[in-house]
Amino acid sequence: MAKDTDLDALFALPLDEFTAARNALAKNAGKDGAAIKALSKPPLAAWAVNQLYRQDRDHYDALIDAANEMRRTHKAVIEGKRADLRSAGREHELALEAGLKATIGLMKQSGNPVTNAVRQAILNTLRALPADEAPGRLTRALAPGGFEMLAGISPAAAPKRTARTSQDAGTPGPDQKIAPAAKDGRKKADAKAERDAAQAREQRTAERAVRDADQRARRAEFEAARAARDATRTARRLDEVRKAVADAQAELDTAEREDAEAQRTSEAAERRSRDAQAALDTTKSKLLP
Repeated sequence: MAKDTDLDALFALPLDEFTAARNALAKNAGKDGAAIKALSKPPLAAWAVNQLYRQDRDHYDALIDAANEMRRTHKAVIEGKRADLRSAGREHELALEAGLKATIGLMKQSGNPVTNAVRQAILNTLRALPADEAPGRLTRALAPGGFEMLAGISPAAAPKRTARTSQDAGTPGPDQKIAPAAKDGRKKADAKAERDAAQAREQRTAERAVRDADQRARRAEFEAARAARDATRTARRLDEVRKAVADAQAELDTAEREDAEAQRTSEAAERRSRDAQAALDTTKSKLLP
């Protein structure tokens, strides 16, 4: 196959240059030419995620780390271990949101249109990471898997059933005895069926636990939001009461100052009245024999 550096350079090109560059690379690749020529031109969403890997590794790596942690947490829940599924899910959603924003930013910088369909395809591809294909070399848009994919396990298979023959329906005679190898195979099949059934039960139990935990978390969030609203209303009412008290205190201070001023004015008037009366009395005493 061609050198990794050649392939990296191919997938880093603007999308409209991919086909011509791929064909040129295939032509000069000798025995690897057919394999290179078979590389599909990435759809716009896959190309955009490839550019995120190449141009914004911090956001890409943060998303991969969050996705791997999410899968480890799901697997732990299925195995009956204690794990903070909600926290892992929240971190994954935050990494997805940041990765989507960064990818769309790169799309706009490159002059490519970002329709709703393209945006959704980018989000689906980011949500499906990490993928089997080499990072930065996606040739198709991805779709996220289900619960089993997140947990890193395969869904339990139902035990196979074989059709019964007319001979099976009757009572076996001496010449119809089951051979030891067949008996051993039947035992193994029964044991596998029991293991599969137990795994399916454990998986259903884990799924119920996940749903219950999510419901409890949503209820807790609702109660927290309601408590926050109540606290806000209480704080606002307290501010109003404090302002009313401050206004009343200001009015009281003003009234007290006015009362003190009136008291001083009254006392001054009384002094002037006494002084006038004293002057009048003095004048009378001088004039009268």
